[in-house]
Amino acid sequence: MKKREKFIKISDLSVSKLLLDFVNKELLPGTGISKNRFWKGFNDAVHYLAPKNKRLIETREKIQKSIDTYHLDRKGKKFNFNEYKVFLKKIGYLKKSGKNFKIQTKNVDKEISSICGSQLVCPVSNERFLLNAANARWVSLYDSLYGANIIPETKGALKGKTYNPIRGNKVITYAKNILDKYVPLKNKSWNNLNKIPNLTNGKLNIELKNQKQFIGYRKSKNKLSSLLFINNNLHIDILFDQSGNLEINNPEGNQDPLKIHDIYLESAISTICDHEDSVAAVDAEDKVLGYRNWLLLMKGSLNSKFKKNGKIILRKLNPDREYLSIKNKKIKLHGRSLLLNRNVGHLMTNPAILLKDGSECPEGILDAFITSAASLHDFKRKGNSRCNSIYIVKPKMHGPEECSFTNLIFEKVENVLKLKRNQILCGIMDEERRTSVNLKECIRILKKRVFFINTGFLDRTGDEIHTSMEIGPMILKGEMKSTKWIKAYENNNVDVGLSCGFSGKAQIGKGMWAMPDLLNEMMEQKISHPLSGANCAWVPSPTAACIHALHYHEIDVFSKHKKIKKRKPANLDDIITIPIEHNYNWSNETIEKELKNNAQGILGYVVRWVDQSVGCSKVPDINGIGLMEDRATCRISSQHIANWIHHGVCSKKQVLEVMKKMAKVVDYQNLKDKSMKDQEPYQQMSGNFEKSIAFKAACDLVFHGKYQPSGYTEPLLHFNRLIKKSI
Repeated sequence: MKKREKFIKISDLSVSKLLLDFVNKELLPGTGISKNRFWKGFNDAVHYLAPKNKRLIETREKIQKSIDTYHLDRKGKKFNFNEYKVFLKKIGYLKKSGKNFKIQTKNVDKEISSICGSQLVCPVSNERFLLNAANARWVSLYDSLYGANIIPETKGALKGKTYNPIRGNKVITYAKNILDKYVPLKNKSWNNLNKIPNLTNGKLNIELKNQKQFIGYRKSKNKLSSLLFINNNLHIDILFDQSGNLEINNPEGNQDPLKIHDIYLESAISTICDHEDSVAAVDAEDKVLGYRNWLLLMKGSLNSKFKKNGKIILRKLNPDREYLSIKNKKIKLHGRSLLLNRNVGHLMTNPAILLKDGSECPEGILDAFITSAASLHDFKRKGNSRCNSIYIVKPKMHGPEECSFTNLIFEKVENVLKLKRNQILCGIMDEERRTSVNLKECIRILKKRVFFINTGFLDRTGDEIHTSMEIGPMILKGEMKSTKWIKAYENNNVDVGLSCGFSGKAQIGKGMWAMPDLLNEMMEQKISHPLSGANCAWVPSPTAACIHALHYHEIDVFSKHKKIKKRKPANLDDIITIPIEHNYNWSNETIEKELKNNAQGILGYVVRWVDQSVGCSKVPDINGIGLMEDRATCRISSQHIANWIHHGVCSKKQVLEVMKKMAKVVDYQNLKDKSMKDQEPYQQMSGNFEKSIAFKAACDLVFHGKYQPSGYTEPLLHFNRLIKKSI
């Protein structure tokens, strides 16, 4: 059994010694905030806020019961949409929309206000991933293309284990075609240049279509080593190698008459360091791991040592990039992605701190205090925000009242940490139905703090299913993206953001590309995000960030905003249209396939979460395509099966048989997965169904899914992970 955790009494709190030592010895020194001030302030604030937090969760439950009762009372009757809308207003689900207004957020970094680009999301518990993400502000286009399926492995262009000059040549040609598109020359192609450009008195001997795109350069040993260009406010850095060692150091450069050995694109403009859906943090030990990584990021000292190809590699944060302008003045560009922090929502509590009545501390309140205190270290060095702003993304808020509570939390934090009012800025995740239909009023509440709104298709769909659980069986999961409500939801997010003055001031974001290996498909499809008016969109890796950056070179998002403002706003009626299948006649084969696909995703995610504390995984789907799975994907899959069971589309017995079949498939995939070698030894679910905590947790998510608060997976995942950790 795991050794029992030690708690220390502080005021009315019982604080885990692990967390207390971290706060007192690592977090607070150097901030100007004393231990006494912090703990007294936190004690007073949390005991004031926790009852309000509890009432908000009770309100969610009360509203859900009212909606359930409404549908049950009308079972078998024709659905009356207008009556339904009146009912939603009566219970306070739909709020009256107030007068138009503009957000008043101040001190926003340009990465938020004026640069459009990729946004990475990274688990805060993995320091190596965090460093990769932070450093993904600048990513090699050559490396990204070489490893991606954008370059087909045909006609000898295989990736292989060593450099392949055939593939390398295709990368060079592709990259120069990109230069022709976004940094075009006046009378020729970059592919036809055969000499390294010369630079005399700040002037290039090559003529650009737009000379203003050339803004700087670097030299090494008095030879040109880099040319810096700009397009749509994004930088492109062309690197030359004139060292004479091309054959050894830069095989691509050896193939290229121009001696270009790489092109770096400004890629992940911002990164969300995630304490929520992509981590498995259930106690003080887990929370301190994430808090410490965030603290070290804010101090600029996070590093990671690991073995690669038999060598020990030290990874740390990249420095800023320095160039000379065409007038020989120094230019300094930020070397790292702007780091945002996603706290947890209002639902969960954590045993790291117990309140005076013995109850667990609301985790979102704890996150706000700790992550904000860590950000104080950045104010001295300005390694992240140059405006001394703290960026907290707040997920899973249900409507304006919960946004108001978030505002209150931040006010309490600002008071304790001696911050200015509204120095903590807030990102609103538009991923719950009650927020979608009241988005304008949610923004109004946070109009002096809001820096970001973002659509989350998966969580939003999970909430869609759970909210309307009683009306009937939902359509196939794969058909959700073509429904009336999802299109209106995505458009409404942009419409409302623009009407509230986000353009040039704040981010309007779109969701994740969930297939990290299919970047050619991403190249074709994800351009829809900047076309939709999103000035940022989520990507799963630095490579994906680099490829998605090309879409922002292609599309001037701020010009799109001007056109979108003129369109007819999305229809609220469409947003609350329920994706029910009124007269389903699915074949047994179709039902079985849907169950298998959902079950595989749930099991593949849950077994790593519960057994190995991995909060975000690339899990193969039923067709073998690796999908990024997190709690949001788990929520939609488990709610979908729960809905079908509830309405008799399938039986519990049938689902259990499918779960057992897919557990064998998941076991086989995980035992083959080389990325699992750094984790704890894998424990199979199949052949061990009665004793496997992970298998039981996955089944509970399905069979008890109807009764989970808002359909969230966290309560059951946390409960089972704590059991696993105690063994």
